[in-house]
Amino acid sequence: MNKEALIIFVKKPEIGKVKTRLANTIGDEKALEVYHQLLQRTHTITQVLKQDKVVYYTPDIVHHDLWNESGYLKALQSDGDLGKRMLQGFEERFEAGHQKVCIIGSDCYQLTSEIIEKAFAALIQHDVVIGPSTDGGYYLLGMKKLHVALFQNKSWSTSSVTEETVEVIKKEGLSCFLLPELTDVDEEKDLETMR
Repeated sequence: MNKEALIIFVKKPEIGKVKTRLANTIGDEKALEVYHQLLQRTHTITQVLKQDKVVYYTPDIVHHDLWNESGYLKALQSDGDLGKRMLQGFEERFEAGHQKVCIIGSDCYQLTSEIIEKAFAALIQHDVVIGPSTDGGYYLLGMKKLHVALFQNKSWSTSSVTEETVEVIKKEGLSCFLLPELTDVDEEKDLETMR
């Protein structure tokens, strides 16, 4: 087993259930198409990584998809808000014996293998690493020990998530490394980042 683990949060790609904000302007079919492209991109940048990789699905695990070849484990996200679901992922990875854990979603087309590697490297010197996104959330969160406070009392999916998380990190007396700011693909204007 590798001492480092990458958690990848994905949604089962179903029409009308993914990229709903994007679907409001481009329609459900196109939004699903975009989501498939984002999943493919996430797969491409992660398959070259040496870390243990665990794909956490919601609402249920897809058995025959692009995460099937060796190198990816599959798990189910718990119920509850995003904080509860991420906390579960981190708990499970640390309980499995991993010493550095990072989580990403599948919304950031600009994310690269190099940035993910940089996140794991930053955990040598820092307690927490964050990849801030332009909408105020984050595309990556990493730590080398479970810090439950980072997942509690947050206004998830709002523009204050990164700010609130950094405040908690400071309050807890932890050190934090910030990765470059990237854009999540949530609205039509964000599609520019995929061209």
